[in-house]
Amino acid sequence: MWKTILATALGERLVYRGDFALGTLMRFLPIITQIFLWYAVFDSIGEAEGENAAEIGGFGFREIVAYYLLTMIARAFSSMPGLASGIAKEIREGEIKRYLIQPVDLIGFLLLTRVAHKLAYYAVATLPFALVFFLCRGYFVDGWPSAMVITSFVASLIMGFLIGFFMEAAIGMIGFWFLEVSSLLFVFMLFSFFLSGHMFPLTMLPPGIESFVNFLPFKYLAYFPAAVFLGKVPEEELPLEMAVEAAWMTFFIIVCRVAYARGIRRYSGFGG
Repeated sequence: MWKTILATALGERLVYRGDFALGTLMRFLPIITQIFLWYAVFDSIGEAEGENAAEIGGFGFREIVAYYLLTMIARAFSSMPGLASGIAKEIREGEIKRYLIQPVDLIGFLLLTRVAHKLAYYAVATLPFALVFFLCRGYFVDGWPSAMVITSFVASLIMGFLIGFFMEAAIGMIGFWFLEVSSLLFVFMLFSFFLSGHMFPLTMLPPGIESFVNFLPFKYLAYFPAAVFLGKVPEEELPLEMAVEAAWMTFFIIVCRVAYARGIRRYSGFGG
């Protein structure tokens, strides 16, 4: 059954292949803007490149560009557009009843549809990503990392996907208790985008705020995988950091499951 669901969801993603491919490719255009933007920032405080190149938060200009490219990959894994709002809408409009009368688990079904979306996305985006990274290879000043770092990077991406999914699904479950959650979702997405490190490395934050943000799960959605690849996380600290990420992943899986189990107990479906 789950294999059929995955195949069906993947087929739905590829119905409008031209539109999907164009939308995917258009996401690469901001890369050029970011490179010029960060060059202007570093050039304004010193030299962007050279022996006396300026640094912000432990990142030089080339490392910032590499960081931004890596966060694009991380966010492509962890971002779940429309997941929480879709769950809340199904609860509000009564569409969730189909999962209660059929032998299909809502969370498992939504997880497979997101897996299908990511598979379709990377089927289209792999070659553009490869081309962009080839053209920008000079920005990766330290070269290719060790096997341990690569393994940790891939593992952090997978766990980041699961954290992003179950965190946002848990937010969507609030729809069992509140009729309208759009304002809450907007605030959540705002904090998630800012605190995940997608806009800039978290090391650029003031020390007190950075320490607090590092205790939150948001950094595993973008900052952490990029920092691992760039060697900003010492290898001796990687096992502990990976264990913390796994703990956050387990926490949100449990929260999501508990919220769903309790939500359906109080759910009342009306109408035809």
